[in-house]
Amino acid sequence: MLLERSGLFEPVAARLAEGMPALGTCAGMILLATEIVDGRPDQRPFGAIDIGVRRNGYGRQVDSFDEAVDLSSAGVDDPAVPFVASFIRAPLVERVGEGVDVLAEVDDRPVLCASGPVVVAAFHPELPAPSGAPDLRIHRRFLEEM
Repeated sequence: MLLERSGLFEPVAARLAEGMPALGTCAGMILLATEIVDGRPDQRPFGAIDIGVRRNGYGRQVDSFDEAVDLSSAGVDDPAVPFVASFIRAPLVERVGEGVDVLAEVDDRPVLCASGPVVVAAFHPELPAPSGAPDLRIHRRFLEEM
């Protein structure tokens, strides 16, 4: 709603259509998807990556969890240091379209996907690891790929 009210939806949509790189996490995954399974009737996603997502698909705030995620398909895994992802009212990927690479899964469900210059995560890679230090592997990959 804020994108619409501020007049930013159309300019951002145009830039994405022109190939602007984007990293969408959690709500960003929902915004960048082509389909929001349970969205409001007036809700428009950008359609920048061909996935269908369900908002809060892993449950409400009290259902939030941390999970070690294998990033070897993303090319950034360090087996000695697991990537601990925080899922906070996270979206659930229900459909993956052609041309979308699934880079990580939890319980056989995609949680990190990429298509061209667009990368989306159902979790929050910006949150610090349990050690308290930031784990920047996904952000580094995004910057290196762009």
